[in-house]
Amino acid sequence: MLYPELFRSLEQVRWNMETDIPWGEFDPALLSDEQAQTIRMNAITEWSALPATEMFLRDNRNDSDFSAFMSVWFFEEQKHSLVLMEYLRRFRPELVPTEAELHNVRFEFDPAPPLETLMLHFCGEIRLNHWYRCAADWHTEPVIKHIYKVISQDEARHGGAYLRYMKKALAEVGDNARVAFAKIGVLMASARRTDKPLHPTNLHVNQALYPNDTVQSRLPDPNWLEAWLDHQIHFDGEWEKKVVDRILHNLSLLFERSFESVQELNRYRKEALARLDPQAKASA
Repeated sequence: MLYPELFRSLEQVRWNMETDIPWGEFDPALLSDEQAQTIRMNAITEWSALPATEMFLRDNRNDSDFSAFMSVWFFEEQKHSLVLMEYLRRFRPELVPTEAELHNVRFEFDPAPPLETLMLHFCGEIRLNHWYRCAADWHTEPVIKHIYKVISQDEARHGGAYLRYMKKALAEVGDNARVAFAKIGVLMASARRTDKPLHPTNLHVNQALYPNDTVQSRLPDPNWLEAWLDHQIHFDGEWEKKVVDRILHNLSLLFERSFESVQELNRYRKEALARLDPQAKASA
């Protein structure tokens, strides 16, 4: 069971919102209206950890270890939303999200294969870590720069925790896990070939609600994410390469085989798929 160890390790580095955020260093001259609006949108987006947790608990009913870890992940992710809202409450109270706006991103996700979902969120943590690091560079006000750096470090640790559960899955189900992880890895490391940001909050998750079944589609400004990345924080090809390299590096460690490109990872996926028996291959 991984939960006890992960709880202890994350508890040791947990930050305190009152004492570890330098609220007294706020400089109002360095916060623009444009920047404040992006903080508002990220606060609402982070609130979607609530329906994601409900999904994880539903789809992992047979895995009490991982479900217990959700108590830590959920707490820390909701804290991200809370600290961003606290920043607005203190310095731009007119922009604090309403309860209705927060509740609007709480909707049911369709059931999905647990292994694929695990890998999807692992890649999502890597991407979010880089988005927030980029956002910290873009912002000019020192307190929000610090906040984004702090929560980006949380996202990196969460990715590390997910990786531990992926290793556990490899030991338990072997090639079925390899196929699932490699398949999603190929998808999530191919963002430059798509017309939208590849992150769990920007993927369709409820067929009955389509097309309003992504977290981003339910924000006050559904087009905000693309504008934030492309025209505000300028998450460009250099940053995207860092995300892809990190995904490939971690999968190289996980599979004990070096991947220098998405194409190499896809070849590995096909090899693992070929090792499965016909019934398992059809399921994969």
